[in-house]
Amino acid sequence: MNPVIVVLGLVSLFTDLSSNMIVPVLPLYLTSVLHVQVESIGIIEGIAESTASILKLFSGWITDRTRKYKLLMLIGYGLSNLTKPFFALSASWGQVLLIRFSDRFGKGIRTSPRDALVADSTTKEERGKAFGFRRAMDALGAALGPLVAFGVLAIFTNNYRLVFWLSVIPGLIAIVLILFFLKEKESHGTGKQAKLPQIGFRNLNRRFVWFSLISTLFTVGNFSDAFLALRAQDAGMLPALIPLAFFTFNLSSSIFSMPVGMLSDRIGRRPVLISGFVIFALIYFGFGIAKNVTWVWILFILYGLYYAFTEGIQKAYIADIVPEGQRGIAMGTYNAMTGIAALPASILAGFLWQTYGPVVAFGTSSVIAVLAAMFMMVFRI
Repeated sequence: MNPVIVVLGLVSLFTDLSSNMIVPVLPLYLTSVLHVQVESIGIIEGIAESTASILKLFSGWITDRTRKYKLLMLIGYGLSNLTKPFFALSASWGQVLLIRFSDRFGKGIRTSPRDALVADSTTKEERGKAFGFRRAMDALGAALGPLVAFGVLAIFTNNYRLVFWLSVIPGLIAIVLILFFLKEKESHGTGKQAKLPQIGFRNLNRRFVWFSLISTLFTVGNFSDAFLALRAQDAGMLPALIPLAFFTFNLSSSIFSMPVGMLSDRIGRRPVLISGFVIFALIYFGFGIAKNVTWVWILFILYGLYYAFTEGIQKAYIADIVPEGQRGIAMGTYNAMTGIAALPASILAGFLWQTYGPVVAFGTSSVIAVLAAMFMMVFRI
């Protein structure tokens, strides 16, 4: 395995361990400690994720212009990991929004250069495997995070603030890995490279444009995972067990991501992505009608399968259809479009949940996912 991919995988593992100690407990902290309404949680998550996505566009543009992968990642990962402890000091939903904004600001800076570095460090024949490995490590960290949070909450009786403080440790390890172990790909300038990339679709091909538009539609129905925590609690799951449910989903994603990535190297990215959209639709429909905790556990396991079929595969597909030197801006443009859609997605979910209940909120997402799968088949991008 390429050493660059291995280091990036480890960085993802420790960063997601840190982040996912917080993700499953933050909505519970907001509702039970700060007494925040579900609709406000949708606003917090939507603004945070959309901020990250807009920044991914500009960081992708800067990546293609400077090829300073490591510097941009160090800034992004550093900002995200060093702001997390401040959740422990928050006393209002406005403060949580500001901290979440800072965390996602860092994510917006780091994601495009990281994805471009993975793409530029691999060939098409091994790209699915490489993105799958990074995604598997990402998911493993995301699985371990809720497991650690579960242990802390069980031992220290729902001490949410302690979870926030402890999350800084794996975050610091990720920063050290980037600083001392990551060797970025050398940039070899050519006459062609002298034409610097421009923001927007103008210099990007038709397949990329259509794929980005369809993925953006899909994202409108893919609201924040914070709502899954609320749905689990609504179905009767004990708060201390919810981080364990997230551990299950992320472990499932970690197990399947690399094999699915290798499958996409064999049969192509498109059929794998269409399958992922359909799997998502079925799972969200299931969350909407689930009436007992047993079904919720099963759905969390299957949710990891959906991630394996989409997360890394989408990035590998973009790398396939966009040439080197334009991948930073392409990844940034794609991430910006899909991430901006996260704002209306989470706000819409909060509104539908508050007004009509979780069945309508999850059902709407299922319908949108089916439409996205149909467009992928019809347009044959």
